[in-house]
Amino acid sequence: MGPKGKKAFKIATAVLAVAVLLLALWVMVHGMGLVEGLDFGAGAYYYADIPDFDKIVRSDVYDSHLPLWLAILLFLGWGAVMYLLWIWIDRKK
Repeated sequence: MGPKGKKAFKIATAVLAVAVLLLALWVMVHGMGLVEGLDFGAGAYYYADIPDFDKIVRSDVYDSHLPLWLAILLFLGWGAVMYLLWIWIDRKK
């Protein structure tokens, strides 16, 4: 890519970044995406704030056939695979 192409790419990136920020502000000002009666405030991303979340995790309501040790092993294994992929991608740069 030549100097003109790099400059055009930088301009397009800046325009896109400004457009995304303006769109995000517009969505926030208009309160789009909010559910009436579910105002959790700053902790809205915590699972415990989800109504009836206890029905999902209680064993008398939902019974998983996957042993806990296997779930933990899969979780840790997935994390290790993603970490190794990250390292591999970083070395390619």
